[in-house]
Amino acid sequence: MSEVGNSPRWLAVSALAKIKDGAYSNLQLNQLINQHHMDRRDINLLTNMVYGVIQHRLTLEYWLAPFVRHPNQIDPWVHELLLSAVYQWQYLDKIPKRAVFNETIEIAKVKGHPGIRRFVTGVLHQMDRTGLPAFEAITDPDERLSVTYSMPIWLINELRDQLGADKMQAIIASLNQPAKQSLRVNTALATVEDVTTALTNDDLTVEPSEISPLGLVVTDGQAINTEAMQYGMFTVQDESAQLVVPTMQLNPGDQVLDACAAPGGKTTQIAAELDADQGGQVTALDIHAPKVRLIGQNAARMHVADRVNATELDARKAASEFGDERFDKVLVDAPCSGLGLIRRKPEIRYEKSLQDSLNLQRVQLSILSAVAPTLKKGGIMTYSTCTILQQENQQVIQAFLAEHSDFEAVPVTTARELKTDRDTDSLSIYPDDYLSDGFFIACLRKK
Repeated sequence: MSEVGNSPRWLAVSALAKIKDGAYSNLQLNQLINQHHMDRRDINLLTNMVYGVIQHRLTLEYWLAPFVRHPNQIDPWVHELLLSAVYQWQYLDKIPKRAVFNETIEIAKVKGHPGIRRFVTGVLHQMDRTGLPAFEAITDPDERLSVTYSMPIWLINELRDQLGADKMQAIIASLNQPAKQSLRVNTALATVEDVTTALTNDDLTVEPSEISPLGLVVTDGQAINTEAMQYGMFTVQDESAQLVVPTMQLNPGDQVLDACAAPGGKTTQIAAELDADQGGQVTALDIHAPKVRLIGQNAARMHVADRVNATELDARKAASEFGDERFDKVLVDAPCSGLGLIRRKPEIRYEKSLQDSLNLQRVQLSILSAVAPTLKKGGIMTYSTCTILQQENQQVIQAFLAEHSDFEAVPVTTARELKTDRDTDSLSIYPDDYLSDGFFIACLRKK
């Protein structure tokens, strides 16, 4: 393969074309990084370009539109090549425009025919001569917001209706910032100090999380490649996600149901709080066999497999499988639209609709209702999602409580006393609050 074919710029364009066709961004990136031997600088450029183009796609499309008369008539990879050139030109300050244009034209020359090279060269030179269209030219205020922040109009409207214009704008502005590399220390094996020392010794730069006592944020280096990761001293998990399990108020001997468990991040966090010698056990369900195996593998890596029973089962069949009042605590980390993860999975913003949230609301409510009988009286059922819309959060809890008078909401508390001025029992973490994932947590006690 030519040098151009191995360059992070070409690999980014290749990945973007596949992601546009439905592939997952994180899986595409991992595959490319594993296949090609790149240094840290090239990995950073590749990652930055792929996520950057996806994050800013609506903005980049707006800038490119005046220069490409018939976008449907050009090959998808050529379209992604032009978007990636505009992205580098506008967002990557340290790369000179000349280098961006030259490399883009070189890729067009090597990967395409002479007509493609001439077309790409012409588009770039015309953009350079005339400049890019201004956002101010967009007269409709919602469309202007959509293009400026590369967010779908339906989501802008929904967030404004639910949270107000200022909060909506703060959220959508924050979602184009890079996601933090956050870790959760495995207390079954190590302390925060142990992991900090191990990673620092491997030349990584690490800071404590401001929102999770078990959290660390890596600001330089790749934690996933370290021996501490392989040995199970920590797992990669967002800071907001780490808040869920502590709200369950676990005891070492508890029998716990994790109703929607894969890939097992919260399962292993639950298991670390339990003691197998005291009978502590977490039954972790998933409907798909490969995901059940993944839960088992994560439990083994984290040295908590003796406390994890990974089971292939639809959570909606839990009561018939386990009977009534079997578990001390239940976690429903429900399937959701994932809109709180846009910073980490930027393509979500273009794939979801309001109807998806309404469809998921029915699923979420059915899971809560199905597992409720398995909880012992006095037990806590924790409901969590990684989305930020009330349709999948507050409205689900309101509907559940209206149908189940034997449950009551109890205040969600956190070790760092987050958002104690709120007027709700549930806790909503928005992406702009701490620059972590958006998350919702509610705790329900069986009377």
